[in-house]
Amino acid sequence: MDFELSDEQRLIRSEIQDLCDQFGDEYWREKDMQHEFGWEFYEEFADGGWCGVTIPEEYGGQGYGVQEASIIQQEIARSGAAMAGTSITSHHVFSAAPLVEYGSDDHKERYLPEIADGSVMVCTGVTEPNAGTDTSQIETFAERDGDEYVVNGQKIWTSKAQEADVIMLLVRTQPRESNDRFGGLTLFFTEFNKDMDSVDVSEIPKAGRGAADSNEVWFDDFRVPAADRIGEEGKGFKYLLSFANSERISIAANAVGTGQAALETAASYAREREVFDNSIGTYQAIQHPLADSWTKLTQAELMIRKAAWLYDNDKNSGPEANAVKLRASEDAIEACERAVRVHGGMGYAKEYDVERYWREVMINVLAPISNEMVKNYIAQHVLDLPRSY
Repeated sequence: MDFELSDEQRLIRSEIQDLCDQFGDEYWREKDMQHEFGWEFYEEFADGGWCGVTIPEEYGGQGYGVQEASIIQQEIARSGAAMAGTSITSHHVFSAAPLVEYGSDDHKERYLPEIADGSVMVCTGVTEPNAGTDTSQIETFAERDGDEYVVNGQKIWTSKAQEADVIMLLVRTQPRESNDRFGGLTLFFTEFNKDMDSVDVSEIPKAGRGAADSNEVWFDDFRVPAADRIGEEGKGFKYLLSFANSERISIAANAVGTGQAALETAASYAREREVFDNSIGTYQAIQHPLADSWTKLTQAELMIRKAAWLYDNDKNSGPEANAVKLRASEDAIEACERAVRVHGGMGYAKEYDVERYWREVMINVLAPISNEMVKNYIAQHVLDLPRSY
């Protein structure tokens, strides 16, 4: 593989940087403090055609791969938008992937063009209060009723449910069986909004990403057309799992971008802030932690490129995708904490934004899967050690 970005990839990065330059730290700081969705940013992103980055051209998208999508996500985060900015945009890249791969022609025609042009907002309903890491414990149930399914249950951590028009929804259509824990899980891609009588949406107050809501969602006799089922009944987890590595790569790109934003802010402050008649950037106690974090984030960025290349070329990317999610998330938290320390007491103040980066980047060690489970995966599937859970 060639680590050099192509001319087209460099152009993508440049255009995203130009777009993000319209929305600086002040914009995201205000959105975070007011807990307001970043609609202005989203609309510019959609107008630029970026919502359809991985959607096939025949459905109005650009037909790019995870490599290009990860470049976009990294640059959004690096601009100061951090995890809020990437959360607003990433579901258009990845939540539609199972529909693209496994949906019927009619199903794709009904939804993909509007997702690609940004007129439709997507959310994802998978996690439940009793089914986080262990997806097999999902209890939300869909019962067949003629040409429809009737859904009852609860989802949690459903990002953008306040704004969404459609949802990718994983439910049970058969009871859980001990010999096939993931059988009976079915995936839907269907119309959804918080104003439906059969849906109740409640926002979850959280530490970061104030500009991108996370929610609990309750379904009470929520009717879904059978035509909105993705693929076969009972194979939803298989469909969802096939895109897990792309999500891990995306999370790594988000983390690296946020860590880079923190480092750049800290280095700028260190050049200007004077203590004991010198800029603090002259002191090795300031220089060395920032330099160390730069090396770690740069290594993670290179591994993102490799993992994305493997994924886009239909090669096994599992070890690399999981490893870079682990390393990028941990190294980004360290970079953000170091940026706060460089600012001293002002690092705790909102006006310098490093505290916002620090709060937002924490989510990457927890989701979409914890780093402890990533280590379990590597131990079992790479090192051939016994399953430990």
